[in-house]
Amino acid sequence: LARYKVDIAALSETRFSEQGQLEEVGASYTFFWSGQPKAERHDAGVAFAIRNDIVGHLPCLAHSPPSSAPPMTSSDAAKDEFYEDLHALLATVPKEDKLIVLGNFNARVGTDHAAWQGVLGPHDLGSSNDNGLLLLRTCAEHCLLLTNTLFCLPTRMKATWTHHRS
Repeated sequence: LARYKVDIAALSETRFSEQGQLEEVGASYTFFWSGQPKAERHDAGVAFAIRNDIVGHLPCLAHSPPSSAPPMTSSDAAKDEFYEDLHALLATVPKEDKLIVLGNFNARVGTDHAAWQGVLGPHDLGSSNDNGLLLLRTCAEHCLLLTNTLFCLPTRMKATWTHHRS
């Protein structure tokens, strides 16, 4: 991260359990993570790394929702629970605050930026899926913009992984 002068990085599929934080003094970063409970299988998890000289200047660091959004194969109940938790967390943030949400939402949001003005930019990977619609609705309700859809990038740089059937 330091070699590429990254200030803040989002990490997915970390497989760490619980929630935690670790300051890597030699690496000059602090890592924050959220994963499955220790008793459950460690097959997901999200984290972010923030340069140590920036951490102290951030007014607050919200805890992330538990782990990653459930994948497409999960039950509707699991997806509903994740998005209810996310809605509850987002509702605690005052509208005038600046907010950055980092995470693995297991979603494809499509390219219909005309229908999702103010939420979706013109550059994404094509078709949407059900998880993408859940994410788009959440972003619209909370006035959030999916910034990775604003940049024209090569396909290989738009997603870390895509399932062949989604």
